[in-house]
Amino acid sequence: MGYDPEKRHRRSVRLTGYDYSLPGMYFVTIVTHRRECLFGDVVDGAMRLNDAGRIARSCWLETPSHFPRVELDEFAVMPNHIHGVIFIVGATHASPLLPEHRLPPSPRGPLCGSVGAVVGSVKSAVTKRINVLRGTPGDRVWQRNYYERIIRDEHELNRARGYIQVNVADWAQDAENPLNHPS
Repeated sequence: MGYDPEKRHRRSVRLTGYDYSLPGMYFVTIVTHRRECLFGDVVDGAMRLNDAGRIARSCWLETPSHFPRVELDEFAVMPNHIHGVIFIVGATHASPLLPEHRLPPSPRGPLCGSVGAVVGSVKSAVTKRINVLRGTPGDRVWQRNYYERIIRDEHELNRARGYIQVNVADWAQDAENPLNHPS
């Protein structure tokens, strides 16, 4: 049976035409490869990070030092995923004042300072450090892509914060809990 692009094509979950480097608030979730519980365990309703989990937490917290327009808000490292709210603040990149036919080609991949660039940077740093820790160079740590939601107002921001805050307590029912996905 041949390749069927209708069945196999991965469609983007991003909002078509939206510039994810614009100032705004974003809720993101990044999930480990095969939902492996790599970062620790939930014990008595609290997340107990192991060495890999501490690496994930550290890389997340280092984000503003690599992206000056990014501020971190509520976040949680779970056994197999990270939830976080990020704010992109300040001025965006300037468009050159050149005729359209003289513009340089658009870059491939996420725009510098965009949500995609931030998530990609975190995923890359965590992957490198965990693979050094495990002695597994080149192994996958993350699922492809990530989930994001544009937070439109204070009400949605508070809902996202609340969801993150109770996520550990709700781990038994969490959609990312591998026990909820029998093989």
